[in-house]
Amino acid sequence: MKHLGMDLGTKTLGLATSDKLGIIASPYKLIRYNDLNLLIEELLAIIIKEKIEVLVLGYPKNMDNSLGFAVQRTMEFKELLQSKCNLPLHLIDERLSTVEAENMLIDANVSRKKRKKIIDEVSASIILDTYLRKVG
Repeated sequence: MKHLGMDLGTKTLGLATSDKLGIIASPYKLIRYNDLNLLIEELLAIIIKEKIEVLVLGYPKNMDNSLGFAVQRTMEFKELLQSKCNLPLHLIDERLSTVEAENMLIDANVSRKKRKKIIDEVSASIILDTYLRKVG
């Protein structure tokens, strides 16, 4: 079963996919967007192309467990996506996923310039990996 992990930002959506067995998460793509409807259209094309069966979306709670603007934006995105797509969609706590991604890239000696370009995809991969370990 192939999964798609998503890390939603204010201007970007980081994506990661799993292998067909749903065991390994890998960074896939970064989408820059200005319009949520156009983002959803591009996402639906990827879902079809990659034969995705399960969606996993990062849920950006604050460190104190409160819900802020980012959660509201994420829930609006989730509702819009679910209105256009009938796949199961799971929310996964994404606190510290970006920090973890940054640390992984630093440990791998990835330059600051390149880290900035791939951080959201790596973060999406961490979100997806967290889900896969949870259900696996």
